[in-house]
Amino acid sequence: MNTSLRRQVLECFKRLHRTREMVFRDDSFALQAARSRINEEYKKNKHITNAEAIHEMIKLSKAVEEELKTSVVQACEVEHGKYELRILPDTKKIDNIPFQDCKN
Repeated sequence: MNTSLRRQVLECFKRLHRTREMVFRDDSFALQAARSRINEEYKKNKHITNAEAIHEMIKLSKAVEEELKTSVVQACEVEHGKYELRILPDTKKIDNIPFQDCKN
């Protein structure tokens, strides 16, 4: 693997870990589970030398990072039966459309 490609892989690895720390802040279980999964996937693929395959995995890594940033929210119970969501600035927000039952 050339130096430039190696640098890109390491950069993606570090960005995934930074994203994991931001998204799962204060949740030690989720932080550890995500850390283990990231490390496991990178170790599993460290033997790959095909540049095209590595570029595909870099794209996948960036997609996973984007998904974590935009789609994962944390809910913390603040009192019995009442939860507070921690929504990040990058979290995608969509309009909530009320359900309308269409009776025929």
